[in-house]
Amino acid sequence: MAVLHAWRAARVTPLGELHAPPRMTAVLVRLVVQVVLVASLWHGLYSRTGTTAGLAEGQAVSYAVLAVLASRLRELDQYAGRDTVLQHMHFGTIVYWYLRPLPPQRYHALRALGEQLYGFAWALGGYLVCLAAGVVDVPGSAAVAGVFALSLLLGQWVLYHVMLMLDQLCFWTVRNNAAMLILIFAQNLLSGVYAPLWFFPDWFITLSGFLPFQATLSVPLSIYIGRIPLSDAWEQLAVQAFWGVALTLFTRFLWRRAARRVISQGG
Repeated sequence: MAVLHAWRAARVTPLGELHAPPRMTAVLVRLVVQVVLVASLWHGLYSRTGTTAGLAEGQAVSYAVLAVLASRLRELDQYAGRDTVLQHMHFGTIVYWYLRPLPPQRYHALRALGEQLYGFAWALGGYLVCLAAGVVDVPGSAAVAGVFALSLLLGQWVLYHVMLMLDQLCFWTVRNNAAMLILIFAQNLLSGVYAPLWFFPDWFITLSGFLPFQATLSVPLSIYIGRIPLSDAWEQLAVQAFWGVALTLFTRFLWRRAARRVISQGG
């Protein structure tokens, strides 16, 4: 029974996508356009230079395209299913999360796992196409590919808890749409989604080093393109694991505090 409940929770958002072919077509078109535009942009930037900020053209293009593909791991339309924490708090139905057979924290985690697996299928398909088309460089070695995969897994662990904290923020704010948009923008900026962090000023890089955001995406992609050599990768993996453990403990604490704010009438 527990396995059945877990399966049903994990497939909530993917089912919403699979039962809406127009939405999937829109996702495919947007992903193709993003990859083409990003690759064209970075090829254009490197048309008159060899190496910039320690990156060659192939490394920069690979990083930018992989960042676009990696964004599909969690970039799903959760609002269509009306099962986001923000929506439940707005309509006063968050109490039902506490009446289900699954605890709310486990339900949230299982649903996110289903979303990430569905998003991974999109990202993997796009990666294989880009690899075959020569848009993305292959990893330097099998060891690099293995460490990259481990780092990407740790990065998704950290990213889940960063996004979870945004959801948990809904328990303490009446309307936090603007705050969530700002925090999501900060997450994308500080994690290197928009551009590799090495193109930013030194003070910006130093600041991001004290935050968990770069552990979500910048570190694994830097390992993939060779910006972080294998000799230094284990230190970065340890930092990712630290943030994963720290954020896990912190979000567990927030779940306990959030439960005290839920009343029987709803949010």
